[in-house]
Amino acid sequence: MTTLEIVTKLLYLLSAVFFIFGLSNLSSPKTARRGNMYAMLGMFIAVVVTLFDTHIITYTWIIVGLIVGGAIGGIAAKTVQMTQMPQMVAIFNGFGGGASTLVALAEYHHLLSRTTLAIGNQDAITISLSIIIGTITFFGSVIAFAKLQGILRGAPIVMPFHQGINAILFIIVLILAVLAVINPATPLFFYGILILMAVLGVTTVIPIGGADMPVVISLLNSYSGLAASATGFVLMNEVLIISGALVGASGLILSNIMCKAMNRSLANVLFGAVGTDGGSGAGPSGDRSVTEYTAEDAVILLENASKVIIVPGYGLAVAQAQHVLHEMSQMLLDRGVDVKYAIHPVAGRMPGHMNVLLAEANVSYDLLKDLDEVNDEFQTADVALVVGANDVVNPAARTQQDSPIYGMPILNVDEADHVMIIKRSLNPGFAGVDNQLFYEDKTMMLFGDAKEMLNQIISVLKES
Repeated sequence: MTTLEIVTKLLYLLSAVFFIFGLSNLSSPKTARRGNMYAMLGMFIAVVVTLFDTHIITYTWIIVGLIVGGAIGGIAAKTVQMTQMPQMVAIFNGFGGGASTLVALAEYHHLLSRTTLAIGNQDAITISLSIIIGTITFFGSVIAFAKLQGILRGAPIVMPFHQGINAILFIIVLILAVLAVINPATPLFFYGILILMAVLGVTTVIPIGGADMPVVISLLNSYSGLAASATGFVLMNEVLIISGALVGASGLILSNIMCKAMNRSLANVLFGAVGTDGGSGAGPSGDRSVTEYTAEDAVILLENASKVIIVPGYGLAVAQAQHVLHEMSQMLLDRGVDVKYAIHPVAGRMPGHMNVLLAEANVSYDLLKDLDEVNDEFQTADVALVVGANDVVNPAARTQQDSPIYGMPILNVDEADHVMIIKRSLNPGFAGVDNQLFYEDKTMMLFGDAKEMLNQIISVLKES
């Protein structure tokens, strides 16, 4: 091994260490920025070292790629709103999977151009795996993006016999993969895998409802890492193998955490077809009614409270109300009210969605409390203020055994002395389950856009 090769491997190892520190720091909102910096530094080292690889003949297309990719990333960073982060993360996962597929195919044709004997069993296996995982990641992520962006409806789109069709397609893919290993000189096998996995990418994600998007995004993130790791074996690149494995493992762990937060299995999320468009389903059943309250009513209650727990949900993101919510909570804090934010693990459309939104509004990290940390405090809260959340506060999760959210850990807002809910209507959330909390005697319903209603509350607070 030459000195250059030794230095390259050591720098790759250093890059992997930065990736590990980056992931470790991403586990807390307080250290997340530092974690991003560590990960960026690790990626910078990996890219620079790779660019000095002696196997690179010309840098023309590499430079073009850097310019185009850098421009896209820069524009996205400046223009994409925080409320659009879930779909951006989804499509970026897809780009990672698509890149892995393209690199694997390029390496396959490179080996094929030398001699058919240059493609061994290991090469054929790793190329097949990279195409399988990378392709399903790309097309699955495109569908997730389309659902989150509203191009496709968020409710499950279920086709007749779709699970059986998916199973048959996957069996055919496995057969093609075996044939590709046996006879790697036939490109038709590899492109057949690509086409069928593209179809599977669409058909596996399109039946998944909007409520399950946090799990889907973290799972697709895991896929993108596994695809990158498989491509690392194709290229025999150590840092790609390590970084891909880290992303794959962390994504799977996060997917498991999300599933536990909903008391459902990963199989149920992928094949259960649970949910609606979120607020677009039918209204409440029966003859129950609620009393609509005003901003003035809300202020009377808030001014006399000593402890308020705020529960943000997807409606907060849609209304882009995080800044006015922070302004209102700061006014309460200035008046001596004990204010906390209760964050459910699957609130929003991606893992950590609420934390990102509130961090953008400069909400203090010390005020953000996870479900396990804050749930017992609702018993001593004067007011639980729910802003745009629904399923994560629905008591049906405790009592209705036939409900799709039964057994799901929820925020115990119904244990507070008073519950204040800001919501556009009585329509159910993504799970399609009517929320009995709306009809409780202690509940105040403030109907309207979250941002407008909070602005009204702020105006009344300023006058009082």
